[in-house]
Amino acid sequence: MDDTKKILIDFGNKVRQLRKIKNISQEELAHKADLHRTYIGMIERAEKNITLINVQKMANALEVDIKELF
Repeated sequence: MDDTKKILIDFGNKVRQLRKIKNISQEELAHKADLHRTYIGMIERAEKNITLINVQKMANALEVDIKELF
């Protein structure tokens, strides 16, 4: 596995982990982050390379510091 794919997998796993700790659905996270539900799923499955702006939106929606996503 190349480093790029590993980063996406690790990030997606962290988002999923924090989302489940907060006990919210992908749909609720998407709403809080002002993103599309399918986009959240694609991030969690490491199918999308998320932008920094959207990383910040996710951190805000999950109520965590941005560094907790990495």
